[in-house]
Amino acid sequence: MTPRYLVAFHPKRALHRFTDLLVIGGGLSGLRAANAAAANQSVLVVTKDRIQESNSNYAQGGIAGVIDETDSFENHVQDTLNAGGNLCDRSVVDTVIREAPRRIEELIAWGTRFDSHQEGALMLGREGGHSHQRIVHALGDATGREVMRAVIQRTRERQNIQIMENAFTMDLLTHEGRCHGAALGVGTDKPTLVWAKQTILCTGGCGQIFRESTNPPVATADGIAAAYRAGVELRDMEMMQFHPTVLYIAGSSRFLITEAVRGEGAHLVDASGHRFMPEYDPRGELAPRDVVSQSIVCQMSKTQHPCVYLDLNHLDPKEVKSRFPGIAKVCQEFGLDITQDRIPVRPGAHYMIGGVSVDIEGRTSLPGLWAAGEVTSSGLHGANRLASNSLLEGLVYGAHAGEGAARAAAEMPDRYEALKIEGPATSAPVEPLDIGDIRNAMKSLMGRLCGVQRDAASLRQALDSLESYCSYALPRQFDSVEGWELQNMLLTARLMAASALAREESRGVHFRNDFPETNDEQWRRHLTVQIDRDGGRPRQTPIL
Repeated sequence: MTPRYLVAFHPKRALHRFTDLLVIGGGLSGLRAANAAAANQSVLVVTKDRIQESNSNYAQGGIAGVIDETDSFENHVQDTLNAGGNLCDRSVVDTVIREAPRRIEELIAWGTRFDSHQEGALMLGREGGHSHQRIVHALGDATGREVMRAVIQRTRERQNIQIMENAFTMDLLTHEGRCHGAALGVGTDKPTLVWAKQTILCTGGCGQIFRESTNPPVATADGIAAAYRAGVELRDMEMMQFHPTVLYIAGSSRFLITEAVRGEGAHLVDASGHRFMPEYDPRGELAPRDVVSQSIVCQMSKTQHPCVYLDLNHLDPKEVKSRFPGIAKVCQEFGLDITQDRIPVRPGAHYMIGGVSVDIEGRTSLPGLWAAGEVTSSGLHGANRLASNSLLEGLVYGAHAGEGAARAAAEMPDRYEALKIEGPATSAPVEPLDIGDIRNAMKSLMGRLCGVQRDAASLRQALDSLESYCSYALPRQFDSVEGWELQNMLLTARLMAASALAREESRGVHFRNDFPETNDEQWRRHLTVQIDRDGGRPRQTPIL
C-alpha cells in the first residue's frame, strides 16, 4: 500500500503561504514557467537545494533548433520521429520543433551567450541522430550552466517572483479532485503548506535510482512520486534513457562525456583498440543513444571488460581542448589528457523519458496541476530522446504550462483559505531503518536488473526485492530529506520495474533480451499507471 502523504500534518499546526502560481523546481522548465506569469501575479518557485542544482544546470549538450538555411523543420521532425521508436506524438513533435528558433532567440534576448563565429553567426554542432548541424552550445561543453545563469538572473529581476531554496516538496495538496498547492519541509518541525491557485510541477528526473548515473544528487524522483501519490496519471515509466558515454574511473563522479564529442568525430573503441560501432550500425558513433548504449553493453560482454573508450587522438588537439574545456579539466584531474589518452566510458542512467502525462499545454490529469520538463511524458521523445531535444522541451513546455496556469489563475478570485486537508499520523515502527543501506541496495539492484538490457527473470527479481523494500519503508513517516528521497525513489523504481516487465518487446531505450523485436501491432501504445484507478498496475493506452 502506498500512503497518501509522506508526513503527518494538520492545518492548525502548520505554517501557511499563499500565492497565485506555485512552481515546484528551479530548472529551466520551472523558471521558464515562472517567467510566463503576468507582472501582477505572485509566483513562488521552490527548490529543494540551491537554485543552481538541477539537471538543466549540468547539461553539457546544447539546444537543437533549425537555424541554418540548409536545414528544415521537416528534417528536425523526422530525426526526432526516427529516434523515438515509433512512439512519438507527431503533433507534439511538430509544435516543439517549430518553436525552437523562437525559444533560442528568447534566451539570447535574456542574456545567454551562445558560442558564435567571429562574424556573429551562431556555431552549430551535430550530435547522434541528427541529420544536420543544428545544435547551439555555450561555453563549449557547459551549455546548461550558461543558460541557467542567464535565466536565473532574469528571474531574480522579476519583482513578482520569489525563490525559496532548500525547501523539500513532500506532497501535493489535493481536495475534492483538484490540486491546491503543496506541503513543504523547510528546515522546521512544522510543515509549510503553500496554497496556490495553480501549481506547476517541474522537478526533473530520477537518475539517482541507478548506481551509474549522470544526474546530480537532487534527481531523486520526488515529483513523479508525489504526483503518483496524488492520483495523477503517469506514462511510459519503463522508458529510462541511458547515456552511452559516462566517465568510468574509480573515485570519480559519474561525469557525462557529451554526445558532441562523438559529433566532432571521436571514435568508440574497445579494450584492444578496435573501433566497433560500424559493426552495430552504419551510422557508427552518430547512431541514436539507445543504439550506442546497447552496442557498448554488447561489446563489453564480448570483451569481458568493464568499459569501452572514447578515442580523440586523430582530432586536432587545439580544437579538442577549445571545444571541450570542462571534459578536459575533469579528465586531467585523473591523469588523462583527452588529446592523447583514451577516455574510459560506459552507459549510465541519464534522462527519464516517462513521467507525468501532459497535453500540449502542460496540463496533467489533475485539475489545478500543470507540469513541464523531465518530470513529464509529453509525447516529444517517444521511446528514445533525440540528443539536445530536452532543454528545448523544457523551454517550450515551461512556456506553455506557465502561460496556461497564469491564465487559469487570473480567472480565479483571491481567497486566503486553508482547506481541511490532513495527513494522518501512523504508528512509528520500533526497529530503526538504515536509509543508506536500502538506498545503496536499490541503486545496485536497478543497475543490474533494470538497466540497458532487461529480461523477465531479472525484472521479476527486481520487482520482488523492491516490493519487499517498499513494504517496510513506505509506511514509515521520516523526518528527514534522506528518508523522503528514499521513499520517492523506491516507489518510482517499483513503477519502472513493473512497466518494464509489462512491455514484452524492445523499443527505443527499452530493450528486452527475451523479446528483442519491436512489435508495433501489439505494443505501439503507451503504458499508464495511476494509483486510484489500478493500484500501480500498468495499463495499455493506444496511440490515437
